[in-house]
Amino acid sequence: MIKLKDRLSVISDFAGGLVDTGYNLMDNKKIRRGVLGFLALIAILLPLFTSDRWLNVFWFALFYMLLAMGLNIIVGYCGLCDLGFAAKFAIGAYTTGILMKVFGWSFWLTLPVSIGASIIAACIIGGPTLRLRSDYLAIVTLGFSEIVRLTARNLQITGAASGLSGIKRPFFFGMQLNYIQHWYYVFLVLVILFILISFRIKNSRFGRALEYIREDEDAAQAMGVNTTMYKLFAFIVGTVMGGIAGSFYAVRMTHIAPSAFQFVLSANVLLAVVLGGMGKLPGVLLGAAFLALFPELFRNLKYVSDARMLFFGILLILVMINRPQGLWPERKR
Repeated sequence: MIKLKDRLSVISDFAGGLVDTGYNLMDNKKIRRGVLGFLALIAILLPLFTSDRWLNVFWFALFYMLLAMGLNIIVGYCGLCDLGFAAKFAIGAYTTGILMKVFGWSFWLTLPVSIGASIIAACIIGGPTLRLRSDYLAIVTLGFSEIVRLTARNLQITGAASGLSGIKRPFFFGMQLNYIQHWYYVFLVLVILFILISFRIKNSRFGRALEYIREDEDAAQAMGVNTTMYKLFAFIVGTVMGGIAGSFYAVRMTHIAPSAFQFVLSANVLLAVVLGGMGKLPGVLLGAAFLALFPELFRNLKYVSDARMLFFGILLILVMINRPQGLWPERKR
């Protein structure tokens, strides 16, 4: 009999072969454009032939993709260990929620303020701490996330423990965004925008500097790369992307509370990045979609629904043992 370990090794080799084949096929421009066009067509037409329940699940997957791409700039591109991404998400959500609920601002006017608040927060936490590495940086970012959550829980302007409720949904060209179909398309556009930004960063001088820092920070510094500055820029970009996602989340849900920004959110987003393949954009998207969709597939199955997260955890362990580089890693050179 073939041992379980041997079976898993065969599956891992098969998955690796599929990824390599995918890379070779995507080298052809016609095939690449055809595949991307087909995926875009499915994404656009999806609300026409699916129920509202599953559309909510797909919206949740898009939301996780936004967060995962923001964290991928920090963890995947630059190699920093960030365990506090929920704080970046919370800053954008609370900035928009406070300005709309307390001061009566329009949602679209809150976005520049949310971006500014995210940049300030990134500089405050990143400036003095990005000289740290590995475990020390992880502990600092985790502590910062808890500070933000506990502060929001104890301030009157943030609604304390009950949070902010009754946040009005925005209007777009005179139409209020009330239905799940509206929000699905809004987040789909955001995902496409974040993909373009991530792709541009990956293939820029900035992205190459981040890759050098990720592979060997000491060697990069010896070659004249200002590692502290580039790490701070990566921290700012990732925080801004998380803040924008938080702003749209606040008006989508119309209610935000500190309980939504716990450590488990940061862990799940980091899991999506690591599971998909750190630094590889298709892998990050695949990891986020897998994390959001897989538990829902077993929600209504008898005898399985109550233990679906157990099976999910076992599957994650098997994947990380046999595919430590992720589901869609970088191309082999």
